[in-house]
Amino acid sequence: MLFVPASRFTMIEKAAASVADAVCIDLEDALSLEEKIPARGNVVRALREIDFGPRLRMVRINSLDTPFAYRDVVEVVEEVGDRLDLLVLPKVNRAADVLFVDTLLSQIEAAKGLPGTIMLEVHIETAQAFLAAAEIAAATPRLDALIFGPGDYAASIRAPLASIGEEDEHDAVYPGHRWHAIMHTIVAAARANGRRCMDGPFAGLQDPVGLERAARIARAIGFDGKQCIHPAQLETVNRVFTPPAAEVAWAERVLAAYEEARAEGRGVVGVDGKMVDAANIRLAHVTVEQHRLIRSRHRG
Repeated sequence: MLFVPASRFTMIEKAAASVADAVCIDLEDALSLEEKIPARGNVVRALREIDFGPRLRMVRINSLDTPFAYRDVVEVVEEVGDRLDLLVLPKVNRAADVLFVDTLLSQIEAAKGLPGTIMLEVHIETAQAFLAAAEIAAATPRLDALIFGPGDYAASIRAPLASIGEEDEHDAVYPGHRWHAIMHTIVAAARANGRRCMDGPFAGLQDPVGLERAARIARAIGFDGKQCIHPAQLETVNRVFTPPAAEVAWAERVLAAYEEARAEGRGVVGVDGKMVDAANIRLAHVTVEQHRLIRSRHRG
């Protein structure tokens, strides 16, 4: 997912031609207060005029505790709701926040006769949201994904943080991964409700090694992908979250051995000297399906 400021039309054009799987036009943190209202018109123009190809078209509105949020939804969706795949909601605190936007979208879709349903992605980036993650994830069928917001979360719990997504001296003294609890909670809440989950951004634009480490940690925990704030980060993130060829080959061998064993009436099989049971089969299915989806999307 590549973020791009709503105030920069040429940057939106470049993002739409990038190797990102999704482009999120940002009305929130990327803009000054003076830019927020006029930038809505830029969002409308971009969604009308730019060909995003197979990339998901997303818009991040301002948070619900600002005077901008409801007009962000109304002015964008009424004009180009038929060209929008997802709205991104920052700083969600409770399920009721999601339901408010869900209701507002339903009203606009009904009034405008929009053909589809605009989905929602929500940022889990406050202490309240951490504690309410399960309820937020189950709030509405319109919810597509949960997103970790490390910067705002650190501020919410008053934890020191030198740079968003990067490790610093505070990580060095902490015996473990400082954000493990909330990251694991987001993944578990998402999976329990059939949602996707995305890791937050990495601010170190000159630190490709740190970016790769952060992406690998997120994949190890179970995230589907990672937000990017610069096109230069896309190759690394795409590579890390694409199952390696050896991993896919192993999964395919597991599934083939399982099918053979099932045909012979056996429940447990061995592959390459390792025992394979039902849990391995489920993991293999996930890997092969991820590989299939990535290949089909990139071919598109």
